Amino acid sequence: MSNTKVIVFRCGKEEYAISVDYIISIEKVEDTNRIPHLPIFVEGITRNRGKLLPILDFEQILYSQKAVGMECKLLMIQIEGFSFALKVMEAKEILDIPVSNLQDIGLMSYSKTKYFTAVANLDERMITVISPEILVDSLEGIKEIKQYMQELEQQELEK
Repeated sequence: MSNTKVIVFRCGKEEYAISVDYIISIEKVEDTNRIPHLPIFVEGITRNRGKLLPILDFEQILYSQKAVGMECKLLMIQIEGFSFALKVMEAKEILDIPVSNLQDIGLMSYSKTKYFTAVANLDERMITVISPEILVDSLEGIKEIKQYMQELEQQELEK
């Protein structure tokens, strides 16, 4: 039986997960540079390992409220051609989920929840699994930010 290794985190009162394959690191929320006129879910930028990354507030994306508190963490995520920080209420654990416990929830057809790819149906809990690639592509205004960050990275490489 095969397993999927994920990082489990909390937003609101729910648990979510992203495959460890996308996770660069988990960091405390520090050194946030706020930038005006960005979409409301973009908190600003941060620096990680010498790179500037936009911070996407997952609490804002899901529940239209800011993630605040001492437990907040930044999940540093790398997808093809783009790195970003996902601000979450709490990073809880690394978990091996048996593939047999992952169930398609049929919500991918709804345009606002395409990034929910499955639910881990475990004995005492349910954890919604997220695709960070689909999440980023579903956010309004992110294409311009993604393009700008890629141009910035290209300029750094040319120096």
